[in-house]
Amino acid sequence: METLSTRVLTAVVGFGILSVIVWIGAWAMVPALLILSAMGLYEYVRMLDRNDIDVRRVSLAVFSMALIFASLPMWPQTPWADGSWREAVLTVALGYMLVMEVIRPGERPLERVVYSMFGLLYVPWLLGYFLMLRYTPNADAGLLYFALPLLATFAADIGGFFGGHYFGRRKLAPEVSPGKTVEGAVGGLLFSFLTVLIMTQVAQIWSPLDALLYSILVASASQLGDLSESLIKRALRTKDSGRSLPGHGGFLDRLDSLLFAVPATYLFLHISVFAR
Repeated sequence: METLSTRVLTAVVGFGILSVIVWIGAWAMVPALLILSAMGLYEYVRMLDRNDIDVRRVSLAVFSMALIFASLPMWPQTPWADGSWREAVLTVALGYMLVMEVIRPGERPLERVVYSMFGLLYVPWLLGYFLMLRYTPNADAGLLYFALPLLATFAADIGGFFGGHYFGRRKLAPEVSPGKTVEGAVGGLLFSFLTVLIMTQVAQIWSPLDALLYSILVASASQLGDLSESLIKRALRTKDSGRSLPGHGGFLDRLDSLLFAVPATYLFLHISVFAR
């Protein structure tokens, strides 16, 4: 119960801080995302260090900041059609790292490029969707849409915990995360759907069917984000990504669900809702 109380308190405080930052907008979100990106990559690099895996640290720092700034919706349209500044930054990052390995090759050069690029994709690339969703389709409506993955993920986490604690019998992914159960996943989905349904009906933005489809998507994305981080930690033989957050481990341990839920929400809006 003490661990649960610590987890809930940390989650509530973090949720409150994040809500204020998102409400303020880009002026607060950009510095916050830069800090989260730096902390997330720091934890990622530390896990790699324990396994004697090298990455280009300076390149990671520079291109992670560039990816966050490139995610701002205020930038003018790219001079080439059907492209984005984020894709340009990622392309330059890959080219630069390959060139550096050609100029100054070390041990296991391909491994260094692969792990460096994965770090960029896993942390700053996914965090960039936070800015993109906040201003989708505009600053006012974006605030409401951003609240959806925050509350849905929070509800899925709570529903999953209690569903697994009281009814958990069948393992969801025993080789990756032994503590996850099918019953917990169902409990998370049901509580997430209830939360999304109430929000969307009060705001009068979606039908119950839309709320159900979105709940299935975001609950699945939330579980996938959690399991993906567990997979990374298991592959790198690490229990927690860090110890920065009481009851939650590191920043990646707390952000893992949102790193997938926010992009999933952005794609759902553009593919399903705004395309109509």
